[in-house]
Amino acid sequence: MLAEERQQIIMKQLTDRHVVKLQDLVSLMHASESTVRRDLQELEGRHLLRRVHGGALLVRPRNDEPDMATKTARNIQKKKAIAKFAASLVKDKECIYLDAGTTTLEVIPFLKDKHVTVVTNGPKHGEMLAEQNTVCYLIGGKVKRSTKAVIGSIAVQTLNLFRFDKAFVGVNGIDTEMGFTTPDPEEAMLKKHASELAEQTYVLADSSKFSEISSCKIIDLNQADVITDSLPDTAGSSISEITRVYCCS
Repeated sequence: MLAEERQQIIMKQLTDRHVVKLQDLVSLMHASESTVRRDLQELEGRHLLRRVHGGALLVRPRNDEPDMATKTARNIQKKKAIAKFAASLVKDKECIYLDAGTTTLEVIPFLKDKHVTVVTNGPKHGEMLAEQNTVCYLIGGKVKRSTKAVIGSIAVQTLNLFRFDKAFVGVNGIDTEMGFTTPDPEEAMLKKHASELAEQTYVLADSSKFSEISSCKIIDLNQADVITDSLPDTAGSSISEITRVYCCS
């Protein structure tokens, strides 16, 4: 098999699955490990993938962010499982921060029977919380067009009025070196500040976010616990050495 054909197969596997293991590629293409490694190295040099321990990840633009509708449709069952576990950590009479992400949105139904106060920068989150009679404060500020999250300096100032027992935030990337990242600097600033105002911060992220890096850093890995559906083989062991990870699958 020609190198070009192998590399097309590799990219097809990455497009379909986002992450591939080296040994799976060796078996699929009946090629030697050294040959596949050379293919991965060449594709990485063309900025088409990122090599990680034991495999490779598809490269995405670091400032790329899908809109709310696209995010909501992805990995729904995984998000619900993550959300249910996150809600189980919330105790009565606590004040919590719920970030304006799609996974945090799934937490809301599981808070229905809890006597808690929720602060959020998500207008849709606020609407759902009000409908189920959960005490809610929606912070003010600039509304982001793509995700409808409230961000900016006014939002940061409003956030200063509160102190949280727990903060639940979403991210676009989790990486051992770059920590938790997101594409928007204003949103990164708000997430960071919410974390600073909380006794404990939890990042809610499905397994597709591991080893991804977006353009703006939020906080380091050791500054928050992670709640996810599962740990990918290519990233799990190194990340779990740095921070506590809860797998709910």
